[in-house]
Amino acid sequence: MQFRTSFIKKYGVFIFVSLSGFILAVLNELKLETEQQHTFAIIGSGSWATALAKILSDNNVPLHWYIRNRQMADHLLKYKHNPTYLRSATFKTELLTLHQKVTDAIAAAQYVILAIPSAYIENVLDELPPDALKGKKIISAIKGIMPRRNILLNDHLKEQFDFDVNDYFTVMGPCHAEEVASEKLSYLTFTGLEEGQAQWIADRFKNHYINTVINNDVYGVQFAAILKNIYAVASGMAHGLDYGDNFLSVLIANAADEMAVFLRKVGIRNIEVGVHSEPIPGVQLQKKPLRKSANYAASVYLGDLLVTCYSLYSRNRTFGNMIGKGFSVKAAQLEMNMVAEGYNACRCLFLINKELHADIPIATTIYRILWENLAPAEGFRQIEETLI
Repeated sequence: MQFRTSFIKKYGVFIFVSLSGFILAVLNELKLETEQQHTFAIIGSGSWATALAKILSDNNVPLHWYIRNRQMADHLLKYKHNPTYLRSATFKTELLTLHQKVTDAIAAAQYVILAIPSAYIENVLDELPPDALKGKKIISAIKGIMPRRNILLNDHLKEQFDFDVNDYFTVMGPCHAEEVASEKLSYLTFTGLEEGQAQWIADRFKNHYINTVINNDVYGVQFAAILKNIYAVASGMAHGLDYGDNFLSVLIANAADEMAVFLRKVGIRNIEVGVHSEPIPGVQLQKKPLRKSANYAASVYLGDLLVTCYSLYSRNRTFGNMIGKGFSVKAAQLEMNMVAEGYNACRCLFLINKELHADIPIATTIYRILWENLAPAEGFRQIEETLI
């Protein structure tokens, strides 16, 4: 008994302090994990990444933002706007944590938005250790295909990181970054196999200038985004070649048909117009019983195609317009100083279609103009003969 009392007096304080320290460390770890469960990171600092960051900032969502350029990051924190893209969009900088290392940004959040052009995303992913995406939810804002291997981002993540497609989501338009900056009403579609989780993510973005829709067609929306960029290049070329609105309407109508042909070839089925499945997916989640289920006329398919082909904000249309006016590919790229996803996309799709054999003459001709030096005027004379 005397020994026990002596032991407690001698070591009791030490044991108490050590145990308290251990408990505090565990609680801090749990707190950090809880905070990460609802924290977002954005990888990228271009116009689309900046637009998405603005939406989250306006909605008071804390954000870890990977901005590799130190000068850009310092300017953003000091003046509350991106000095290069969407300069009119301002941020609540107290919500932002900026990172120069992509690994730090990803480690700090559970929801990781990838918003880097597809031409560069593979290089960024190569910097990550094999377990970097473990336990994360990936939200792809990439409207392109992996150019090295001609596969979609979710398939690339599966092969490189063994990433589960159930934890993969996309955010698609039609939505130009410039109109987000000016807070003009826009629609974003969030797609994922786990519709409840997709709805939760969508709710983080919804506000007075952003409406959100959910969808479960992970492959269809990505292929549609790739195709619409190619057809927007075609639309721009037609304008550069001095075709009028009458021809353009026929071109885009045929492009919409081609897109449906390709989507059917890759196994997508919800591409009818005027037909909606029952029960309506997402109605209970969204509490909007009048909202129809998505079909081919939905904003993420036909809507995104139309705005990308017609809008002056469309970088793919701008790129195509310059090609139609006689610019070389290299000269057009240097003049724009932005990535037109349709350029690489048409080559990737051409290679994919060697196995699918989808009848897509417009997309094939755009590939030949951009990659095989077919003269734009001659290419469009050939396209004219295919249109209905």
